[in-house]
Amino acid sequence: MIAIDSLNKKFGNFHAVRDLDLRIPPGEVFGFLGPNGAGKTTTIRMMVGLIKPTSGRVFIDGQDISRQPEEAKAVLGFIPDRPYLYEKITGREFLEFIADLHGLDSGDKRQKRIGELLIFFDLEDWGRELVESYSHGMRQRLIIAAALLHRPKVLIVDEPMVGLDPKGARLVKRLFFELAKKGMAIFMSTHSMEVAENMCRRIGIINEGRLIAVGTMEELREKAQSTDERLEPLFLKLTGGEGEGVEWEHG
Repeated sequence: MIAIDSLNKKFGNFHAVRDLDLRIPPGEVFGFLGPNGAGKTTTIRMMVGLIKPTSGRVFIDGQDISRQPEEAKAVLGFIPDRPYLYEKITGREFLEFIADLHGLDSGDKRQKRIGELLIFFDLEDWGRELVESYSHGMRQRLIIAAALLHRPKVLIVDEPMVGLDPKGARLVKRLFFELAKKGMAIFMSTHSMEVAENMCRRIGIINEGRLIAVGTMEELREKAQSTDERLEPLFLKLTGGEGEGVEWEHG
């Protein structure tokens, strides 16, 4: 469902992502971790077509994101870590705008879909209120609703739980599990060890632009030559961050 082949990105002499190869099949929630500045956000921006790779290719459901961007984005949902929202329109108008971008037919079916998403994300009573009046958590839920509006086959998420209260975070976790059960491939970058550990079947760790480890928790233990049960100490051993005060932020 997601195929990344020999992906590289250079900014001048700086090699941000090096020879990245990865496969995410349908129905998997995949976690993507790395220290500050490791190349996570650069990778995601290439995956969704915001920047072009220096070399290598990204395929979304068989479509090359660089060569067939419209076809790839038709089956792709993206939830950025710092989403931009138009504040002078209502939440419902924002979803209508996104529906127009995806070329969804207007009519009862579209209105039903928008209504269902507003209800699911507890935004029904706020659908006709201006986005400027939304809390941070409400804005995040609106962005997730927009990303799912066209029923994508692939979801790419950068820090999904940012700004969500415990109820909202639990709702999103449950949603991701249900979507994966229905065959969606979910690629999730996060700085939260707990989120990755609890939600992801496999985890990839990037460090200094290179994918240094990928696999289940058991496979990561083998790679780290460790018996640690938790992800954090495994991450520290694999990235050489033990005792160095690693910052758990996106890079």
